[in-house]
Amino acid sequence: MTDKKTVAVIGGGPAGLMAAEVLSAAGADVHLYDAMPSVGRKFLLAGKGGLNLTHSEPYEIFVSRFGSRQAALEPVLAQCGPEQVRAWAHGLGVETFVGTSGRVFPKDMKAAPLLRAWLHRLRVAGVRFHMRHRWLGWQDVEKASGSLRFSTPDGEHAVQADAVVLALGGASWSRLGSDGAWVPWLQAAGVDVAPLLPANCGFDMDWTEHFSSRFAGQPFKSVAVAFTDSQGRHFARKGEFVATATGIEGSLVYAASALLRDEIAAHGSATLTLDLLPDRSAEQVLAAVRHPRGARSLSSHLKSRLGIEGIKAGVLHEVLTREAMQVPEQLAATLKAVPLRLKAARPIDEAISTAGGVRFDALDARLGIGSDALVFCAGEMLDWEAPTGGYLLTASMASGAAAARGVLARIDRGQCA
Repeated sequence: MTDKKTVAVIGGGPAGLMAAEVLSAAGADVHLYDAMPSVGRKFLLAGKGGLNLTHSEPYEIFVSRFGSRQAALEPVLAQCGPEQVRAWAHGLGVETFVGTSGRVFPKDMKAAPLLRAWLHRLRVAGVRFHMRHRWLGWQDVEKASGSLRFSTPDGEHAVQADAVVLALGGASWSRLGSDGAWVPWLQAAGVDVAPLLPANCGFDMDWTEHFSSRFAGQPFKSVAVAFTDSQGRHFARKGEFVATATGIEGSLVYAASALLRDEIAAHGSATLTLDLLPDRSAEQVLAAVRHPRGARSLSSHLKSRLGIEGIKAGVLHEVLTREAMQVPEQLAATLKAVPLRLKAARPIDEAISTAGGVRFDALDARLGIGSDALVFCAGEMLDWEAPTGGYLLTASMASGAAAARGVLARIDRGQCA
């Protein structure tokens, strides 16, 4: 870089931090702004149960997890994919390992040491951090130009920059900094933004008071769920999830959440089927149900023959009458396919991540706004979604790096003022 240019990175999550790293390594004067008192708050929250950095599955399978956005994200992930993320962590002195599920974690399972090492490297590289700086848009919002406006503890400040990387997140977990406030400012500048929606989220349904009072917070373990939407798209997987007071949530539900959410939006509800005995065939279940039980109660019979008790027994009573429970064929069929009618996704602020955002059609190949843009977008504010399992973090970091490369390409062509 011939003349050192000032680049403002707005947002201190993984996408913004990675953009700052790439830019500072190339010699840019990088200023990172964030509304919160410290950066990486959602990153740290994600690490509470063990920071899932990325996934070890073959690259072709990894990129397929991004569904309809695979084509848009593949060029981004090709330069900063799972292998590169692991190498990057190792470069910070953080060793990683592959868990039994194929997910990749730091050896100590913690996010804080990695974030501390990352921030130290950025500060040594000259990145300057400006905390409690809430972005308010531009002086000329319609043209996305002029000074950047920030609300700070000392009042409103105006900042000039040669280029800008926006890494503002979606709208989930707003208390950690991502509140979607940026949407109207980009729309006013003519940027096409898809509505922000909950992703990797739970759902509401109508449990009875008896069920919710007894089983809220308890897991459905060793089960499988299946769902086919009105367009014929099918989901089926074994795992576990949790009953809540108002519905269901957890890893197995999150994996199906995009299909379920879209079906509810289109038709008002979505019915998921729950297999309580995925390791037994329908014929085996029916034979066990029909087996003579003598003087034993039906509940004792189901417990001894099939291990059905607790929350699994409870959910049967949610969907079957007393009379239906006495019909072996109906009981056996329900054990293999309990219908759960979902009526709404949980609020976006509770979701793990966000769908929707700046449409890729509104960006150039370098994630810039317009052909001569000096404003670039990265991370969860882009219109993509992915399941949990390391995909969210990897793609956020990869898009941050891609946006930074876009800035550098424009600078090298002398397009920065």
